[in-house]
Amino acid sequence: MVKKVASLCILFIIIAVGYIQKDELLSLVNAGGSLSILISMLLVSICVFFPIIPFPVLAGAIGSVFGATQGMIVSLTGAMVGTMGFFYLSRYGFRDYAQQKLMNYPKVQEYEAFLNQNSFLAILTCRLIPIIPAPVVNIVCGLSKVKVHTFFIASSIGKIPNILILSYAGASFSSNKLFSFGLYGGYILIIFLINFVIMYRRMARDI
Repeated sequence: MVKKVASLCILFIIIAVGYIQKDELLSLVNAGGSLSILISMLLVSICVFFPIIPFPVLAGAIGSVFGATQGMIVSLTGAMVGTMGFFYLSRYGFRDYAQQKLMNYPKVQEYEAFLNQNSFLAILTCRLIPIIPAPVVNIVCGLSKVKVHTFFIASSIGKIPNILILSYAGASFSSNKLFSFGLYGGYILIIFLINFVIMYRRMARDI
């Protein structure tokens, strides 16, 4: 009971900060400086739970303010804070709710089998190629027996390519908008094609 109450309080705070202070926080991000770094991490971590700002827009803005390298570090740190929070809430706070949520994704059972065989590779694959929505990956891993350090390392590595491209595109946006759109558009196209091939092979196998 205590865990559930504490989890509800945490979620309430996240929702309140995210929706009520969204514009003010975004203004602080664009202002730059040390406080801006902390606010940026906070916003990214909130977006892991509730996408109050589309992540590509937020990560691009952070990259524009801090540059590609520092922007990637800031975004990745915030993303992992939110991801680990999601993981712990699924494991200890809302286990019953999380299990019910997974009922909407019957294909996840295939991922659970893969997860039991090779946790690190399974998590890394789903981060690099988002076949399964990120929140679902967090929930499944939270409900499973996967070790915390395995989840953290695999998730961190798997998030780097997307965040790096977004940060670089954001840092280049003011000088070359066409390049920025083309860079991220090319990345999305590659991910789409990989997902298409995977789904096509799965459908061919099931026939």
